[in-house]
Amino acid sequence: MSLSIELELKQDVLLVRLGGELDHHAAEHLRTRITQELEQNAIQHLILNLEKLTFMDSSGLGVILGRYKQVRNNGGEMVVCAISPPVERLFNMSGLFKIIRFEPSEQNALQKLGVA
Repeated sequence: MSLSIELELKQDVLLVRLGGELDHHAAEHLRTRITQELEQNAIQHLILNLEKLTFMDSSGLGVILGRYKQVRNNGGEMVVCAISPPVERLFNMSGLFKIIRFEPSEQNALQKLGVA
């Protein structure tokens, strides 16, 4: 299964909905797409909706951590929402929830960032 990527701009927030599998084959494509959006638009915050993401390996974690740093360097915040159980376990084991905020739904994440 491949990775599906849906990007949506809401004011200064980039909303990224991912589905399928984020592995080393798809990681570079995702990194490029998000980085281009962050650099080309006046984006401050990033929301990752991982509800339909069924698998992620360490290269996926690397992409997420790299975009987290990019957003933080610009004074913004990254929020993860609606995470699937297998990916949530990976986030817990890696310690990413210690630095990245989790919200139960996309709507909650948008409200926390003042967009909804």
